[in-house]
Amino acid sequence: MSAWRLLLTRPAEDCAALAQTLGAQGVFSHCMPLLAIEALDETPEQREAFATLQRYCAVIVVSKPAARMGLRLLTQYAAQTPDLPWFSVGAATAAVLAEQGLRVYFPDSADDSEALLALPALHQAIAAASAPHVLILRGEGGREFLAEHLRGQGVTVDYLPLYRRVLPQYAPGELSQRVRAERLNGLVVSSGQGFEHLQQLAGDDWPALARLPLFVPSPRVAEQARAAGAQIVVDCRGANAAALQAALEQFPAAAL
Repeated sequence: MSAWRLLLTRPAEDCAALAQTLGAQGVFSHCMPLLAIEALDETPEQREAFATLQRYCAVIVVSKPAARMGLRLLTQYAAQTPDLPWFSVGAATAAVLAEQGLRVYFPDSADDSEALLALPALHQAIAAASAPHVLILRGEGGREFLAEHLRGQGVTVDYLPLYRRVLPQYAPGELSQRVRAERLNGLVVSSGQGFEHLQQLAGDDWPALARLPLFVPSPRVAEQARAAGAQIVVDCRGANAAALQAALEQFPAAAL
């Protein structure tokens, strides 16, 4: 059995799946979703984007919710699926797309935008188009890094927000109460917004929680957490279960 006792904060469905995977490896975890997914109302822009997918040289999907909602729109509004490459930030999102027979590429090295932009397949897709045009499927209010980088290379970029992430309702002090009750000794977040919600929900208890080891998915979120006062930050270099498990093995609870 592992000495780790982790707080998992992903959306409920993903949280339960991760807890099951960790449990099979002897790692105790407690789920407290700090992100809930709300689909945005369908818009004419969404319908048009999927009805005219052939105008894009690539589609980038930044998350599993974006993949699931995008596939639903694809089924509804695309007369046929154009033979174009799809790209995702991580393996889990890629798997959702690949199940529908799409041609998907994702970085093996890390689950972040920087690794995605380094993919040779993305460079090839852009170079092959005389007037490259890329569609990005994401949540409301996401990072601008991808679009800014691509536009700097002369690529036309369309954003298509499909959902928003919100903080579920919890009683004041409930986060700290759960950490104490379950004797948790590590915190896990899967995104920058997830960390923001963690700190927001912690409130006045954040200085105490900031002393616990915090597992994050990328250098960007690690920097964000350290700037907010987190004292022990472990960059898993990925948001998937395998990346977290590797980090847990590399940093045993007793060693931190």
